[in-house]
Amino acid sequence: MDPNLNIIIAIVLGIIILVFAALAIYHKKLSIAIIAAGAVSLLASIMYLLLAAPDVAMTEAAIGSGLSVIIFFYALSKIRKHHG
Repeated sequence: MDPNLNIIIAIVLGIIILVFAALAIYHKKLSIAIIAAGAVSLLASIMYLLLAAPDVAMTEAAIGSGLSVIIFFYALSKIRKHHG
């Protein structure tokens, strides 16, 4: 793969990660913020693949965007159930 193309993809991914991170921080609806945080993690795993770290990418995809999102939604459902 062309090194210049890798740089362009990394820059675009970085910008998209920043947008999703801002969405996760500033959005009022918690479910959208959780999904945005999961998207940040998933895009970060793609970035790790570009940096030739597939083991880190797999871990980030599984734990960061998979398990963390499930745990956050579980906690959110428990909080909503408790508070009515």
